[in-house]
Amino acid sequence: MNMLWQLLQFVQQRITLVALIGGIILGLLLGLAVGYWWWPVEWSNAAPSHLRSDFQSDYLIWVADYYDTTADLEGARAKLGVEFWQEGALSETLGNLADNLSGQQAAQLRALANDLETQPTEPAPPEETSVTQLRSVAMVCGAALLAVAFVGAVLFLVNRLRGDQAKTGITRRGAAGVSEEFASPERASWGTEEPPLAQFVTTYTLGDDHYDPSFSIELEDGEFMGECGVGISETIGVGAPNKVTACEVWLFDKNDIRTVTMVLMSEYAFHDEALRAKLASKGEPLLVEAGKELMLETKMLRVQVRVVEAAYGAGGLPPNSFFERLTIDLAAWAKPRQEEIQSVAEIGAPVMPPTL
Repeated sequence: MNMLWQLLQFVQQRITLVALIGGIILGLLLGLAVGYWWWPVEWSNAAPSHLRSDFQSDYLIWVADYYDTTADLEGARAKLGVEFWQEGALSETLGNLADNLSGQQAAQLRALANDLETQPTEPAPPEETSVTQLRSVAMVCGAALLAVAFVGAVLFLVNRLRGDQAKTGITRRGAAGVSEEFASPERASWGTEEPPLAQFVTTYTLGDDHYDPSFSIELEDGEFMGECGVGISETIGVGAPNKVTACEVWLFDKNDIRTVTMVLMSEYAFHDEALRAKLASKGEPLLVEAGKELMLETKMLRVQVRVVEAAYGAGGLPPNSFFERLTIDLAAWAKPRQEEIQSVAEIGAPVMPPTL
């Protein structure tokens, strides 16, 4: 069960890549099913005009002998499939074959060719009726609808899992970048403050170059309020893996026009004036310190950001310049209505008086 949970978390974090790969695999499987199972290519009832030259010659000699014996021209026409030959092709083939033979066989072939020319050739019947064509089109459309339904079901399952995660809200990224569920004893008590709507724990580890988790914030009734997350903001040095010197924590509120961001910087980046000035354009630059608690606020949401663990890597770069491991706890609350009005007033927006 734990492995299934980890797999679903991995799919959630890389939904675009998984959807692309899944679509390619599904398309290949459908193509193989169509080509080898539902509508495999089958050759049957081939006309003499489609036979290989040596088999065709033997067959024409046999039909000429049959006609010489029975004088059944209609039977010979049916056996030759006259309507499937191009105009003049059958007579030419019979003549060429007679020129390469001698004696009775040549005479039989010429007699058959002459008698066939005295009777007009009927047009070939259609190879496939419109009903059969419509049935084939309907089956293709049905297969396409099944594929779309399958992809939709997978996306629905992932989105549903994401919503459940927002309510339970206890996740953490492992060493390979896969989220894993765990419990923290200090999260059970919040003093006089109400428990958060959602709480998440995410861990960056060196080598997770695509680290970019995001979490949905929803009310108890399932109403979507916004999202929060952590991502890589800046790297230093060269070579793999990337050396992350700063991470950004962000909060999106569907009721607000802005997304608030803070940049958590390593000790080296925080004291480097040029690097600090560069990162200041992304959000408020702050020094990473274990146990440090910070706050992100929007019109309707408040997220407490706590640095649970910060460990620096060692190597050819300056000391305390990149993270070996960084664990961040995010706890989200929805603001009460009165607090929302006060927040709007603080940023200079007009507050309408209550009406009776």
